[in-house]
Amino acid sequence: MNGRAVLVSPLGFLIGVSLGALGGGGSILAVPILVYAAGESPQAATTTSLIIVGAASILGMFAHLRARRVRVLPGILFGLAGVGGSVLGTQLNRSVNENVLLLAFAALMLVAAWRMWANQTEPGAADEDVERRPEIEPTGGVQVMTRAPATRTESTRTESTRTESTRTRVTGTVVVKVLLAGSVVGFITGFFGVGGGFVVVPALVLALRFDMAEAVGTSLLVIAINSAVALAGRVGNAGVDWAVAAPFTLAALLGVSVGKTIADRLPTVTLVRWFVGLLAVLAAYVAIRAGLAVQAA
Repeated sequence: MNGRAVLVSPLGFLIGVSLGALGGGGSILAVPILVYAAGESPQAATTTSLIIVGAASILGMFAHLRARRVRVLPGILFGLAGVGGSVLGTQLNRSVNENVLLLAFAALMLVAAWRMWANQTEPGAADEDVERRPEIEPTGGVQVMTRAPATRTESTRTESTRTESTRTRVTGTVVVKVLLAGSVVGFITGFFGVGGGFVVVPALVLALRFDMAEAVGTSLLVIAINSAVALAGRVGNAGVDWAVAAPFTLAALLGVSVGKTIADRLPTVTLVRWFVGLLAVLAAYVAIRAGLAVQAA
């Protein structure tokens, strides 16, 4: 048993809290925590992160399935579109210098922070946050806030509008967008060990015209598929240190529900701003340490 991993495994609870409070963008904390706190190599940490990401995605997906917010067939097809990218990312992960991998991961953290910040600072976002009750589910760095319809008529009208908005003509352009986005997400998952939901959700909304709630629920299915493919490609070669993976994953799953409770009590904009700040600081820390290691090599 890895005594150090057990000692720091409560940090997995913090990963789960961030997942529950902010969505799957929280999973991006897993790799630096596993490297600098649990003592795993970057390659091993990305493998362990896949287990945490996959487990959290499956847990969140079941909640969305019960609410009928997962479009299974499109989600499976989108996930399958990312298989090639996931395999490629997994192969490259093995061959890249560990400090170069960490530098690239620091850049990814900044991209995720930017996407989360941009999602909250769009025109009218602040006003909508006051009017709507936050309902946040674990996914790839995107938050869903839905307003409960005030009347039966409004509910019917909302459902009708949602149905119209999710009706998509399958054209060559749509197919190309899905294949491209799926490949990018698969590569991110395979190479970095994160879900890539900050790419999946916008792709589902813009390319397939999903409403936001369905995009979030379906993205969890996509992330679960890509995580499983990437993990399968790693287990046969390097294996998994379950003495690290098991306690971290369990702690993360316990933290998800706590994170959602926190999200229900605090303003979404406040949570996102604090988390974006944390990502920026952590990205700088990872970049400095990895950069110094590259120079010393």
